[in-house]
Amino acid sequence: MSTINAGVAMVKVMKAWGIDHIYGIPGGSFNSTMDALYKEQDEIKYIQVRHEEAGSLAAAADAKLTGKVGAVFGSAGPGASHLINGLYDAQMDHVPVLALLGQVASTAMNYNSFQELNENPMFADVSVYNRTVMTPESLPHVVDEAIKAAYQYNGVAVVTIPVDFGYAEIEDNYLPTAYTRQTSLPQLDEAQLEKALPLIEEAKQPVLYIGQGLRGHFDAIKAFSEHFSMPIINAVLAKGIVPDRYENYLGSAARVATKPANEAAAAADLVVYVGTDMPFTQFFVNPAAKFIQIDIDASKFGRRHKADVAILADGAQALDRLVELGASRPADEWLKANQENIKNWHAWRHSFDNFDDGKLLRPEPVYAEVNRIAKDDAIFVVDVGNVTTHSVRHLDMNGKQAFTTSGWFATMGYGVPGGIAAKLSYPNRQVFTFSGDGGYAMNMPDIITQVKYKLPIINVVLTNDTLGFIQAEQETTNTALFGVDLADADFGKASEALGAKGFTVTSYDQLRPAFDAAAKAEGPVVIEVKIKNEDPLPVEALQLDSSKFSDEQIKAFSDKFHVHDMPTLNELLSK
Repeated sequence: MSTINAGVAMVKVMKAWGIDHIYGIPGGSFNSTMDALYKEQDEIKYIQVRHEEAGSLAAAADAKLTGKVGAVFGSAGPGASHLINGLYDAQMDHVPVLALLGQVASTAMNYNSFQELNENPMFADVSVYNRTVMTPESLPHVVDEAIKAAYQYNGVAVVTIPVDFGYAEIEDNYLPTAYTRQTSLPQLDEAQLEKALPLIEEAKQPVLYIGQGLRGHFDAIKAFSEHFSMPIINAVLAKGIVPDRYENYLGSAARVATKPANEAAAAADLVVYVGTDMPFTQFFVNPAAKFIQIDIDASKFGRRHKADVAILADGAQALDRLVELGASRPADEWLKANQENIKNWHAWRHSFDNFDDGKLLRPEPVYAEVNRIAKDDAIFVVDVGNVTTHSVRHLDMNGKQAFTTSGWFATMGYGVPGGIAAKLSYPNRQVFTFSGDGGYAMNMPDIITQVKYKLPIINVVLTNDTLGFIQAEQETTNTALFGVDLADADFGKASEALGAKGFTVTSYDQLRPAFDAAAKAEGPVVIEVKIKNEDPLPVEALQLDSSKFSDEQIKAFSDKFHVHDMPTLNELLSK
């Protein structure tokens, strides 16, 4: 029988599963796999990042944007340990990632060798599969099993490879099992659907709350919303599923959120909660509301709110069937008030699009420029912090564009590597990244990676010399601000030094020329915009309701956040 290099056999398994690129930095303990990747470079492209964390975040972003397994590697010791942040991002946002770890030669293991690390315990918590390869012959099999597990459990599969195994010759007889992969969804339980109908019929103020489980199913969402006259709220990670200008769509709720969505969630007497596990639901949804929960994972039932009816089903199929079974609910004052509320919200936001007081900019003019040049299928990769709030509020997405961020783990530094993943996975689509000065500084060196691979990515960096999201928290909880101030830097010039086209925008008149140039650029662009150090409107702590706050409190709040004459949902309902 013919033989094959064990490392090459492993790479062929990865290719069979559809992996076409892998991120990492070479190290001595990973040289056998690097040799195999060199031999198979026409099959799988190696992407050299400048920090393993950037590689693991990029792999997670690949999985979020494509639904396919992302791939990354790290050499023994520090190369492996650097991966942990991105792997937790993948684990907590429930996407499949394969992480290959280098290890010293099998003959050197357990001898306290240079950079030897017992890697299995370190990765036990972050992984759904965690194995050290024990023989060269088992290498392709273990990686095959790892990828299956990553898909099966929507998580991280870790494989540790002693460096000598990848060089060995083994029999060429391993058949990857990628061809056997199947997916199935729970069958609709009509009895559970029937239990939901009376709650919908009795509701006076219902809302439809959606998550990523409804990605690609706007038609089903729209039909349900209009049949039952329900306004729509989404979890942050579901941004973009519903076009932002759809009249029944209120945006997201909680802190990274909109005013209309929070007000509707607090007033709702019924929540139809579909395809999401939003961890803050209990803090902003009316605790007395009836709750219909629809999910393909029964372990999520009742986790965020008491579930009056739990339906194990595909979200889109369940919504479609409920429309068929249930009588239509006529549009009423509840729906009309919410439609008016979101219309007022958009008018308020856009009143700042051309705001110029001769000082540093507000974020709205920046996003007006992004929306102006964004293509119909653009991809928006968003870092963590106030930039997440700004992006969720001000990106006017059309339903064809894509949005990704670090959700449940919420790690800073996601923007730049996520942009690399987006452009590699979708080379023909326009890609934007959005970062604050905190997150951008963490992975700025991987602008070099964007330059090296000639990736035309538009990186927008909003800087205000502070960790703004944490500053806002300290303002309401701490004795004083401490540790949140950031030293100023010129990220436009710094990015130019890394090989990108850089702009540093300090005034309104510089904004449009920078974005015009970015739209035409053939390589990576970094546009740093110095913005005001002002908290975004705290929609989770509004002081606008005259039944709860004094006239003085409302005036002080309105003056600070420029929200004069913005009616609340209760005021719209009482008209």
